[in-house]
Amino acid sequence: MGSMSIWHWIVVLAVVLLLFGRGKISDLMGDVAKGIKSFKKGMADDDEPAKAPPAAPEAPRPLPHQTSSAPEAEKKPV
Repeated sequence: MGSMSIWHWIVVLAVVLLLFGRGKISDLMGDVAKGIKSFKKGMADDDEPAKAPPAAPEAPRPLPHQTSSAPEAEKKPV
């Protein structure tokens, strides 16, 4: 009673084949394989940006409130 014999496994396999049929099981395995392939591709795509050299930083742009429209004569010399 502790373990399943070969006859138990054959009966289980026969029931599964009767319920799902041969075509559905192969379709299911194909879908699982596609899922694994897309997962591996996604993991490889995540690694590519980490290997790329960092881009040069952009020069800082002045914010609108930091620029003044005052004439040059009104500005104080530094």
